[in-house]
Amino acid sequence: MSRSTRSWSLIAQNNPKSPISESYRMLRTGVEYAGVDEPVDLLMVTSCRAGEGKSTTSANVAVTFAQTGQKVLLIDADMRKPSQHHIFGLSNRAGLTSVLQGRCSLAQGIQETSVEGLDVLTAGQTPPNPSEMLGSKAMTSLLELAKGSYDRVVIDTPPIMAVTDAQIVAGKCDGVLLVIDSGKVKSDIARKAKAVLEQAGSRLLGVVLNNVDRSSGSGYYYYYYGGEEQQG
Repeated sequence: MSRSTRSWSLIAQNNPKSPISESYRMLRTGVEYAGVDEPVDLLMVTSCRAGEGKSTTSANVAVTFAQTGQKVLLIDADMRKPSQHHIFGLSNRAGLTSVLQGRCSLAQGIQETSVEGLDVLTAGQTPPNPSEMLGSKAMTSLLELAKGSYDRVVIDTPPIMAVTDAQIVAGKCDGVLLVIDSGKVKSDIARKAKAVLEQAGSRLLGVVLNNVDRSSGSGYYYYYYGGEEQQG
């Protein structure tokens, strides 16, 4: 990923006054509103299929939380196709896999970013058994430790319809955001993804629609919680 691509991917940091950055901030506000009665300390972000923008959404939402003064950890749990080390320009030699395998501690695996208050745990080297590792007791313990050390933990997972990884992680989190590319994913696939998340026992906080209007150059999302709808 080139430097210019990384700059675009982290638009909430590099161009905070843009309409897209404002949409991410509105999304952050929606998540905070959803956590009034039930805290959303562990927030998972997934998509129906690959290439819908879940990793970019994860990164920018994490940035906006950090911009409010919160201490934030972004975990790349997409071990099969990790992206966060590219987005933030970090090493991926050690990361989530290393911690779960006991080769380093959580503190040793975490890397600081240029965003004040935001740390990243990259995915690390791809293991032969991602689903088993994400469903392990070690993963549960890691999330509990992270939850105790950070105000907010954002977890980037594989697409929910591709592999079981996201379903496994969803059951361990306080809430889930589902990212959908409106130009690629049909409504029946989106409904199936929603059903899969609900079957996993997850709390679906909202749906983020990408690429609704490419010509406007502005960000757009559809967010729902508690029967209310918002657009940005």
